[in-house]
Amino acid sequence: MLRVLQRSSRMVAPAARSFSSDAGSSKLVLTEVDDKTGYATVTLNRPPVNSLSLELLRAISQTLDDLQNNKSRGMILTSSSSSVFSAGLDIMEMYKPNQERLRDFWSTLQDVWFKLYGSPFPTAAAINGHAPAGGCLLSLCCEYRVMCPNYTIGLNETQLGIVAPTWFQASLRNTISRRESELALTLGKMYTTDEALKVGMIDEIAENKEKALEQATAFLNRFRKISPMARAMTKQALRSKDIVELEDNRSQDIDLFVYAVNQPAVQKGLEVYLESLKKKAQK
Repeated sequence: MLRVLQRSSRMVAPAARSFSSDAGSSKLVLTEVDDKTGYATVTLNRPPVNSLSLELLRAISQTLDDLQNNKSRGMILTSSSSSVFSAGLDIMEMYKPNQERLRDFWSTLQDVWFKLYGSPFPTAAAINGHAPAGGCLLSLCCEYRVMCPNYTIGLNETQLGIVAPTWFQASLRNTISRRESELALTLGKMYTTDEALKVGMIDEIAENKEKALEQATAFLNRFRKISPMARAMTKQALRSKDIVELEDNRSQDIDLFVYAVNQPAVQKGLEVYLESLKKKAQK
């Protein structure tokens, strides 16, 4: 959306710098800006699996605001975990929820999607671990994805008895073919790294995280001689239909999510899933 370009901002200072977005005492998002390139590496840092809690989503949202306000030249999104990019939405936000917090949780996820999917600066995801559901969504919002071997990625909501929202679906259709999106979404398919490359869900494979970051940087470098405003306006024009659709239906989307989560069958399913996680942890 063009309105993204109209917010006030200041230029990035030409020095190496790091900062973090906190929630309580935890540094949930770590950001390091390269003083030579101006690119920001944003690292999800909520062990053990970067489950997307309200606090982590708020930290991501604030980080995206900071990058935009500083006229970032580009962002690489990655994870501090050695095996998980992000496990997706935090189940505990939805199991026996506080209703006000539940609405805030979904609204903040919408905010993150708006800011990442429609960001004026170029974005890349260095996927150094498994990326199901919400983790996959974050990577799909980026313009480029490079993934390390032997992991999985996908919007697997139907396997959990959940329907992926229309804006999740739009993010996938923007990345792979409509036919493949239909199969992926209805099956709740999780793709291996090799499968994801074959269908176009990712752009490249990297042998490790270090190489993934290098390849993501190489992608961002492709825009160095392109007008930032022209690039941003073109990207946002291409994605504006999806963004406007959610903007026009934002409150209804929250109402639908809250209604669905509170259904007895969904709560029972979440309870069963949590019990299965406890049994796995005890083995």
